[in-house]
Amino acid sequence: MTTQTDTQKQGFRLGTRRSPLAMAQAEETRDRLAAAHGIDPAHIEIVAVTASGDRIQDRALAEIGGKALWTKELDAWLASGEIDFAVHSAKDVETTRPESFAIGAILPREDVRDVLVGADSIRALPQGAVVGTSAPRRAAQLLYARPDCKVVTFRGNVATRLAKLAAGEADATFLAAAGLKRLGETGTGHPLDEQEWLPAPAQAAIMVECRAGDARTLAFLAAVDHAESRASVLAERALLAGLGGNCHSPIAVLTRHMDATLTMRAALYSPDGAERVEGEARFATDDPEGPARLAADLLARAVPAIAVHFSGPA
Repeated sequence: MTTQTDTQKQGFRLGTRRSPLAMAQAEETRDRLAAAHGIDPAHIEIVAVTASGDRIQDRALAEIGGKALWTKELDAWLASGEIDFAVHSAKDVETTRPESFAIGAILPREDVRDVLVGADSIRALPQGAVVGTSAPRRAAQLLYARPDCKVVTFRGNVATRLAKLAAGEADATFLAAAGLKRLGETGTGHPLDEQEWLPAPAQAAIMVECRAGDARTLAFLAAVDHAESRASVLAERALLAGLGGNCHSPIAVLTRHMDATLTMRAALYSPDGAERVEGEARFATDDPEGPARLAADLLARAVPAIAVHFSGPA
C-alpha cells in the first residue's frame, strides 16, 4: 500500500476522456483509490482529453479507425509521462495493447445489461421500427430477433442519443445499464435480460492502465483491483483475441464467475443478423486457453457469412 506521506508528496495524475460518462468513471476511480489508501482525493489530479472518438460523431466507429479513437490520445500522454495512469471503459480498449502498458486494475464490474429506450422489450417494438445504434453487436442481435426492424446509426454520448431519440430520428435506441447508473439516470429505459440479450465483451467494467515499468503506480492501483471482475474481463478479451474480431465483428458474450470457475457463453452474428452461432465453455479462472478453445469451437461452426468477419487467433 502506498503511504499517505508518499502520495501527498508526489500525487498522481489520472488521464481520462472528457465525456460525461468518462469523467464519472474517472471520479469513481479517484474516489476508490483515495478511500483504499486513506488519502484526500485532491492528491489524484484528473487530466481530461477530448478523444478523437468524441470529436467525430457522424459516422460509425468502425468506419473511422475503430477502438483506437478512444485510446490514442491517452496512450500518447501515458507513454510520454504526462499522466501516471489512464481510465477507460474496458469494452472500448483494443484487444492488442502496447507491451509498454499494463492493466493496473479492473474495478468491480457494474450491471452488464443493455437498456432499451423507446419500448418495453424487443418483442414490443412496433412492426418496422427504426432503431438507432452504432454497435454492430446490437444491430445484429436486433435484426436476428426482429428482421422487420431497420437500424440507423446513432453515435454520441448518452444525452446526445436520447436527444436524437426525442427528436424522432428513431423509435428506440440502446444504452448500457452501467453507464446510466454511473450518470445517475437509472430510471431510463428497460433493462434487457442478459441471458436472452448477451452483452458486449468487457461491458460495464472500468479498466485502469499504467506504464508496465512503473512500480509505484502499479502498487498504488493494486489496492482497487477486483479479482473477480479482472478474471471475467481478461477472459472476454482473450475470447476476442482468439476470434480475431474487430469493430465490424458482431460478438456478444456473458461470463459468470463461481468459485474458481468461469462459465462463458458467446454468440457470433453476421452483420445483417441473418446468421448466428452460439457456444458455451466452462474453465478455471487461471486457464488462459479456456477462451481460446471456445473461440476455436465457434469459428469451426460459423457459416461463411459470419466467419468472414473474424480472422482467428493472431
